Amino acid sequence: MTIAYAVKGNLYLNLTNRCPCACTFCIRANGDGVYGSDSLWLEREPTAEEVIACLNSLTMSQYGEVVFCGYGEPMERAADVALLGRYIKETFAVATRLNTNGLGDKINGKPTAELLAGAVDTVSISLNAGTKEGYMSVTRPKWDDSFEAMLKFAADCKKHIQSVVFTVVDVLTAEDLEKCREISKNMGIPLRIRGYD
Repeated sequence: MTIAYAVKGNLYLNLTNRCPCACTFCIRANGDGVYGSDSLWLEREPTAEEVIACLNSLTMSQYGEVVFCGYGEPMERAADVALLGRYIKETFAVATRLNTNGLGDKINGKPTAELLAGAVDTVSISLNAGTKEGYMSVTRPKWDDSFEAMLKFAADCKKHIQSVVFTVVDVLTAEDLEKCREISKNMGIPLRIRGYD
């Protein structure tokens, strides 16, 4: 079971394979792992204790950042992200980041941004599209109000987390990218355009 894998000097944590979306560009459709990792498909989800044991077995000082991002949506395990994030920061003094679809509130049935305070330094949210229609088409989430929920989560994160960013994959049209930039500007959240790999 692959709990942790290294990518470009950072350590990524694979907590779950659960996700409420079926994004058209999801990297999971390309294979079992990424960047040379072993399979990221989990036979079962690792316990928080197993993740801590894994972290303690590594030389954590070699990593610039620990990232909650595997083959699922980390906020499916919001309480463990908060617990583990605090453990990492207190024990290893390594920066932490959450890569998320921004639907933690829908998944957990309650606001979740405040849980992350003191646990993650950066929240990176997949904006995915510049309109609700585009978002629903590309992301294919479980809930009809997912676009609104993701934007609310992003706004909430700004109140509790020092760094919040939106990301989009560079497969969008120029028009849609411009709409993403408008959302980014209006919300005061930087936009990062990442390559599809």
